[in-house]
Amino acid sequence: MIPAITMRLVSEELNIGSYETLLSMPVTYTDVVLGKFLASLGFVVAMLIPTLAYPLCVATIGDLDWGPVFGGYIGAVFLGAAFSAIGLFASALTRNQIIAFIIGMAICFTLTLIDKMLFFLPRSLLGVLTYLGADFHFQNISKGIIDSRDIVYFVSICFIGLYGAHLVLQEKH
Repeated sequence: MIPAITMRLVSEELNIGSYETLLSMPVTYTDVVLGKFLASLGFVVAMLIPTLAYPLCVATIGDLDWGPVFGGYIGAVFLGAAFSAIGLFASALTRNQIIAFIIGMAICFTLTLIDKMLFFLPRSLLGVLTYLGADFHFQNISKGIIDSRDIVYFVSICFIGLYGAHLVLQEKH
């Protein structure tokens, strides 16, 4: 869902020419990238809010362990932030929003499934490739285990995506 949200963030502005108007305002590339990232992350969080009805309904029926519930929401927000940064980078790469969607979906899909395809690879690469998988880190957080390695992973993915988008936008101007 997130590549569909982010596919128009930059590519449509580049396509119709409103990007030049945006840059004529007193904003920097960093302001533009962070503003678009925070807007997409806010939309992801807004999409998660209605799902709070599920644990609340289950809690009224019986005892609910709130640790994994909070961990799942924290993990979903981190995963949404990482995928939003990737989608923003993909949108900055091209003027076509469909191509931006495909690039963003391919990167997010690869990060999600990379740790599921490890049985094809040599054992010497398993540790590194397991760490690169987003699902591995999301599963850790969703169990209620907040580990600094998982937080660093998601923050690093966000930084790489946002910095990449920043560099691409600087290069296009």
